[in-house]
Amino acid sequence: MAAEHFSYGGQAVIDGVMIRGRKGYAVACRLADGEIKVEKRSWEPLSRRHWLLNLPIIRGTPALIDAMVIGYRSLLLSADYAAVSEGIKPPTTLQYVLSIALAMVIAIGGFVLAPAFVTKQVPAVSTVGNMLKYLLEGLMRLVLFVIFIYLSSRMADMRRVFQYHGAEHKVINAFEATGRYGVEEAEPYGTLHQRCGTSFIFTVMIVGILVHALVSWQHGVLVVLASRLLLLPVVAGVSYELIRLAGRHKRSRILSILVAPGMWLQRITTQPPTPDMVEVAIQALEGALELDEESKSRGVEESKTAGESGRADAQ
Repeated sequence: MAAEHFSYGGQAVIDGVMIRGRKGYAVACRLADGEIKVEKRSWEPLSRRHWLLNLPIIRGTPALIDAMVIGYRSLLLSADYAAVSEGIKPPTTLQYVLSIALAMVIAIGGFVLAPAFVTKQVPAVSTVGNMLKYLLEGLMRLVLFVIFIYLSSRMADMRRVFQYHGAEHKVINAFEATGRYGVEEAEPYGTLHQRCGTSFIFTVMIVGILVHALVSWQHGVLVVLASRLLLLPVVAGVSYELIRLAGRHKRSRILSILVAPGMWLQRITTQPPTPDMVEVAIQALEGALELDEESKSRGVEESKTAGESGRADAQ
């Protein structure tokens, strides 16, 4: 049986990069003294814990949960490194939880519920009018998201994060194209990538326009708002499959058109990195590759041990 295709990827963190592998993830951060600190952690994806969670469409939600949990842990780790290296006391667990909870409330309330609530108030006297309301809701989300991203890019700290985001993409692009990922090998490659989380979020908003049309505007405002939350797994699942296909079939014109808006937006969320940022991304990828190799070696040793035990029992 052919080995399952796996695509490495990750995200930018504070002064660093996280890269996910088959068996875990590695976080590499540049400390204040210039040292690169690498932390490797094992992780078993939810989709591998039960075959039902790996079915098309359904697997989108477990993948999103994995990304959120790993991303959250990676950000906390990088924040701790940044605080310690600068001689600052790291935030407490409660402070971390409250900040993430506030971010989730703002994201869901501002980008999911608010556009639906505002659009619900717009009168529509025909079927065409109702369809235009779905389009209006989707466009409102897109505009709010683009404005948010643009304003974030104007902040010095966020611009630095976006540079590390660009470093991650350059290294992954080089690795996928040639199998090599040194600073010089990564230099010719761009900072855009089809599987980027920015493209995923943008695709979610486009797919949401179609999926949300399943719920009539004739329902009460609470039903409409609840439907937006309940349909999130469906929207995420369809979007995940589209992004997955686009990443595997980079030459497909149709898929390229579908993910094009997200790729355009990456011109804001990824910025040209410095060579030392690319070095950090390389360390993160090497950490993820080492985790996979270590897991593979353990599997071989366990297989040998089981084989020897079986022969001994037979004797």
